[in-house]
Amino acid sequence: MKRTRIAALALVTTAAALAPALGRAATAAEGTAYLQDPAGGENTMKSMWTEDEMHKVEGQLRFHPGIMYRTVTRPGPAAAPGYERRVPDLKTLAWQPSYEFAWSVSDSTLVKKAMTTKEGTHPIVVHAVLRSAKGAKAGEVRKELAGKPATGRERIAGGERIACDTGEYTVEWSVTRSGYGTLTGTLHWDSSCEQHRTAFSADHGKQGQQGH
Repeated sequence: MKRTRIAALALVTTAAALAPALGRAATAAEGTAYLQDPAGGENTMKSMWTEDEMHKVEGQLRFHPGIMYRTVTRPGPAAAPGYERRVPDLKTLAWQPSYEFAWSVSDSTLVKKAMTTKEGTHPIVVHAVLRSAKGAKAGEVRKELAGKPATGRERIAGGERIACDTGEYTVEWSVTRSGYGTLTGTLHWDSSCEQHRTAFSADHGKQGQQGH
């Protein structure tokens, strides 16, 4: 049990350390990594006003690449052959993206673009398309969110598996509040797994040294 916990902790630590490797806009959060458009914190959003300047829609996308792999059992070093551990099989590395949308809807009460409130429930439609460098569609999510609060977040699994090292991709996304307008944006993602291979290989070496 103790050896199993040590190995599991090492893998979690490795995953957290990989977060900055996904790109300049990558941010670590609870052991995972994501790319955000627009770049910034949780409350950093793109925004638009309706033509009469009485209603505002804000939106944000966080793209979670989601590294996935199978594990295999590796024997311990010669000095401790009983120190077996489960480690990632680097031949099975792949990506499994998910898409996290945030929105905020504001309504002016008396003066245009002033004295705004965020109340009631709203129909929100979120949409994202993942495209390869050649423009081919590699994945897509779309969901109608009825009766949502004026401010909220929703994460949607992409369902697709993206092979490592298949080039750069573009995520095209939108957040729509029916009757108010549609916000759009794009971000770029490099599907290279080299950083993960390097980190996992280095981590395995450290685990092996623990047996000496």
